Amino acid sequence: MNYSGTVAASEVQTHFEPERTLPPDILDEITEIRVNRPQIIAEESRKRKRRARLTRDGKLVLAALDHPARGVTRVGQQELAMADRYQLLARTRRALDDPLLDGVLVTADELEELLILSYLERKRTGKSFLDGRLLLGSMNRGGLAGTAFEMDDTFTALNAQRLKFLKCDGGKMLLRLDPQDSASGRTLLACANAVNSLHQNRLPAFVEPFFVTRKGEQYQTANDAASLARMCGIASALGESSAHVWLKVPYVEDFATVCRATTLPILLLGGPARESPVHTIKDFASALEASPRVRGAVIGRNLLFPGDADPLPMCRALTALVHGGATLEKAVAILNARVSSPQRVPA
Repeated sequence: MNYSGTVAASEVQTHFEPERTLPPDILDEITEIRVNRPQIIAEESRKRKRRARLTRDGKLVLAALDHPARGVTRVGQQELAMADRYQLLARTRRALDDPLLDGVLVTADELEELLILSYLERKRTGKSFLDGRLLLGSMNRGGLAGTAFEMDDTFTALNAQRLKFLKCDGGKMLLRLDPQDSASGRTLLACANAVNSLHQNRLPAFVEPFFVTRKGEQYQTANDAASLARMCGIASALGESSAHVWLKVPYVEDFATVCRATTLPILLLGGPARESPVHTIKDFASALEASPRVRGAVIGRNLLFPGDADPLPMCRALTALVHGGATLEKAVAILNARVSSPQRVPA
């Protein structure tokens, strides 16, 4: 198989065609390298050109790929959308055609796959799509969706030592607290220890805090400003130092109240797939106006899977908002590059 690289970033695809971004047999080649040349992973991590500092302008936009490790694969009506590794990698590589996308949030398997892809592209072109990007490792994926032990969110993925060895740029953890479940106490302690470990390895920590309650077989997130403000206070105090801690939270009504609960930088999360990407863009625009604490976004399904469309315009719209200071109307115009009929900003 000859690695063909990506189409030009200007070639917007109304309907995303993954084979125009990655060759159809790329998974086979990755497996072949895993079997016969796994050392390429560490070698490529050493060759990757890292940033001198975490942010270029004090803001970040990151693509999140870590959902499958927790058993979360549904996007809209597609039960296994994120379980298709070819689609996931192709859509991620396509989004990285936007030079303003800062990087990715990944589990160990995804990190290694991207490093292998980076090796293949570097061999062909002499440069890599991961140069100058951020690689953040997802750390606790043990709270599998729908399980009896979901609140006992153990650290089953990357650790600080491995992140440092592979020259990654930080670690992320999920902190969900159910006041009625003692397993949440164990998760809280584990997150504090992870913040300490990252700090001791001179890596920033990204903490995603929620209050949740059990509703039948599922957990329901408390999406009100008061609950989220209290969780920000809890998350901000984790560990021996908050000097390099960022928070990842959803946009809610009265978001200014949430922002007043901390001095830590805040990144917005995308959450479940939305009916229209314009709703996501509108929420992010509103949050960015709420406080100087809001410094960007970490977004997965709503970035990589905007229906069956090309993810690149959605990425460009989001990075234009965060890094370019674009208005909501300008961001929607960028997004509309992907569709034949314009979408209107929701009232």
